[in-house]
Amino acid sequence: MDHPLAPTELVRPWRTATLVLTVIAAIQLVLLIVAGIVLLGKQIAPHVHRAAAREAAAKPARVSHPPAKPKPKASRALAHAAPTLARAKTKVLVLNGNGVQGAAALAAQLAQARGYPVLDVGNAPKTGYARTIVMYRPGFRSEALRFQHDLNLSVVAPLDGMTLAELKGAKLVEILGAAR
Repeated sequence: MDHPLAPTELVRPWRTATLVLTVIAAIQLVLLIVAGIVLLGKQIAPHVHRAAAREAAAKPARVSHPPAKPKPKASRALAHAAPTLARAKTKVLVLNGNGVQGAAALAAQLAQARGYPVLDVGNAPKTGYARTIVMYRPGFRSEALRFQHDLNLSVVAPLDGMTLAELKGAKLVEILGAAR
């Protein structure tokens, strides 16, 4: 008479194979989810940062400490000195630092519409700037602050990483970033 194999002997190899395949599928699923988050995060991050900046600008700042004493008038006068050059004589160099094609040309048109002569438009040595930066030559900080105000920009800094020859006679450099 034929004796069938015991049920435990037949099931065991299939159970092991099923468990191994389930673990492999779970690992692949986790890796796909992580890859999706990374790829989508890179595309969504600039939008999230812009929205957060707009929200932060819209909310009034809470002050939990008593107001600071006013600064002496002499230091205020130095910090907010009036620009010595007219807008028409404040020459600007516009560089694309965000990698978006045509962004520097659009920014140059906006600067020209505000009365600033744009000497040249080009690409920055690197891309990936998070914010647009206005850099100024020594002695032109007040013009940079006016330019910042006129174009609603957020970062003003002294000239860094460029030589005077690279400026082509410009007093200010606008390096475009992902956010203004």
